[in-house]
This record gives sequence, structure tokens and C-alpha cells, in this order.
Amino acid sequence: MRAVRQLRRIRPVYAGGAVLWAVSAGWTGREDPGSRQMWVSVFFLVVFAGLLSLTSLWLGRQRPSRTSERAHHAAPRKATAVRRHVNA
Repeated sequence: MRAVRQLRRIRPVYAGGAVLWAVSAGWTGREDPGSRQMWVSVFFLVVFAGLLSLTSLWLGRQRPSRTSERAHHAAPRKATAVRRHVNA
């Protein structure tokens, strides 16, 4: 499915954002604890961690319940023995 592919592609972006903002929050928290920059970094860390969590949750729900069930991709083709004529 297209949605699953998109979720799989965006998940590393969210993980990278969470790591980036975790490093930023740690750095600014050590340099200037309680500053506005630290709290903004913590806020973005929470946002990216939440997006990563939701994406992982949605991907977990999209997994097929039965692996033996064949995916239906197109309508089956029927062999036609009757010749079709063009309308005059």
C-alpha cells in the first residue's frame, strides 16, 4: 500500500529529528540550564518523538493479520471465446 511505503520512508526522518533535538536539548541544558532555547529543544524533541511513536504504531496496525492470504492486485482475466463485432 502507498500509505505504508510513505510511513516507512518518513520514519527515519522522525528518528533523525528526535536524535537531533535530543542532542540539542542536552547541549543547551548543560550550557544554560532552564533557558528558553533548552525548552524549545525539549518541545521539538517531544514533537518528533510523538510523531515517531505514532508512525510506528500505525505501521504496526497496518501489518496483515494473515500472511498466507494472497493480495488482490487486479481483477482476474476471463478468456473470451466469443468474437466481438464493431457497431456500425
